[in-house]
Amino acid sequence: MYDLVVIGTGPGGYVGAIRAAQLGMKVAVVEKRAAHGGTCLNVGCIPSKALLHASELFEEAGHAFKNMGIKVSAPKVDMKQMLKFKQDAIDGNTKGIEFLLKKNKIDAFHGTGKILGAGKVQVTPEKGDAQVLETKNICIATGSDVAQLPGIDIDEKQVVSSTGALELTKVPGHMVVVGAGVIGLELGSVWRRLGAKVTVVEFLDHILPGTDSEVAKKFRVMLGRQGFQFKLGSKVTGAKTSKSGVKVTIEPAKGGDAETLDADIVLVAIGRVPYTDGLGLEDAGVALDERKRVIVNDHFATNVPGIFAIGDVVRGAMLAHKAEEEGVALAELLAGQAGHVNYGIIPGVVYTYPEVASVGKTEDELKGEGVAYTSGSFPFMANGRAKANQTTDGFVKVLADAKTDQVLGVHILGPQAGELIHECAVLMEFGGSSEDLARTCHAHPTLSEAVKEAALAVDKRAIHS
Repeated sequence: MYDLVVIGTGPGGYVGAIRAAQLGMKVAVVEKRAAHGGTCLNVGCIPSKALLHASELFEEAGHAFKNMGIKVSAPKVDMKQMLKFKQDAIDGNTKGIEFLLKKNKIDAFHGTGKILGAGKVQVTPEKGDAQVLETKNICIATGSDVAQLPGIDIDEKQVVSSTGALELTKVPGHMVVVGAGVIGLELGSVWRRLGAKVTVVEFLDHILPGTDSEVAKKFRVMLGRQGFQFKLGSKVTGAKTSKSGVKVTIEPAKGGDAETLDADIVLVAIGRVPYTDGLGLEDAGVALDERKRVIVNDHFATNVPGIFAIGDVVRGAMLAHKAEEEGVALAELLAGQAGHVNYGIIPGVVYTYPEVASVGKTEDELKGEGVAYTSGSFPFMANGRAKANQTTDGFVKVLADAKTDQVLGVHILGPQAGELIHECAVLMEFGGSSEDLARTCHAHPTLSEAVKEAALAVDKRAIHS
């Protein structure tokens, strides 16, 4: 008898399992893949960041090195080696999780998990007989799957999802990306840097839905300068494949004449959907909402006693770190502690160049909620380290309550934004003000000084702009 059986070993599942084991529980995990880590480590966050890193260095070697006085011959792409570099990143991380599970004495079962009812999880391996695990508690941490575009068949060869886009063995001449969200822009960046022409088709009239609108507008201009082409307010109605490529049919979202684009590869990146099929949830009586997400209360409990859910299968942002926090919180709640997730302070990052990072409320949200706020911005163009590195695109924006000065949101478009955002997250976690941030000494010369200056700008006293 286990205290907890976790179905899925993505970031939420394996982290929650480890925390539960640390708290003295007897824990088992069930994973359908051969390797642990879920979508994030196998076909998502980690491999995409490996290719983003490699492609960024490739572009720097081809364009930026000469400005620094570094003379090299024109770089060439070796896709076989680059894919090996990506796979090494995957293997290193997934083997690390396997080690951590063993270290924490967690039993790992490979196979498809199915809930037979409260306290019973059936595991069906690819080969061999199914077995039933008995447990006091079950955690559903099965993550999410690729959202399908009606009428478009993904073959992972010419019409690909994010999974197929990470496995291309040659640089396409023209890639059409359907969806201007995080996944589409990140993977579009990879292949554009390596030499592809990239056209992004987005149903909405702006990129990065949910991002602060000022950031999104300025970022779109930067991507355009890099070579991205955008067809906003447009929808893809067909993708006909042939030996010579893919003919993509596009129509205005509001109606109008269709046009056809010739592409070598079409990447469908319109989002993700919760992975809840085949888990036996209906027979077990677990309630789902209209988007097939598992309905849970504030303690991650479903309507069936002893069955819980976290991560992409429940409400909220589909982010690996959000799932991790929920996994830890659930384990602590099961141990009688006060597990908690502050959903108002979950950073989000787009790992393009420049990066986009945010935490807290956007300016659009504050206006919509009628919250009185003050704003301070500071451009990287005025930051000493950014000037020295010639990475001056972007800015930092701090939003604070007009009465209390408590920081309500921070948005960064610029170099290393994904790293810079976290001092703001820590500040907000403790209810800090822009004055607190402005009066904290920052080392010089660093990019982080731009964050301090943006905080100073809330009170209109930035020094360097």
